Amino acid sequence: MEHPDHPFSELFEQLGLASDPEAIKRFIDRHAPIPDEIALPDAPCWNEGQAEFLREAIDEDADWAEVVDHLNTSLRKG
Repeated sequence: MEHPDHPFSELFEQLGLASDPEAIKRFIDRHAPIPDEIALPDAPCWNEGQAEFLREAIDEDADWAEVVDHLNTSLRKG
């Protein structure tokens, strides 16, 4: 099965967040770094629906998994 490529901004839209480049940078700057011992969906910056979406994307290796991995990496940098 072919997985579509989702742009980083589309992930932010899916999460109900502002998705322009400046807003994405502000979000990452505000919430990074997430400690390694905290799973991405368990970070305090997500509401319940956002956390569930991220969990499903990771657990089910959904078509969002690659861009969620990019988000995870971005939020781990300090």
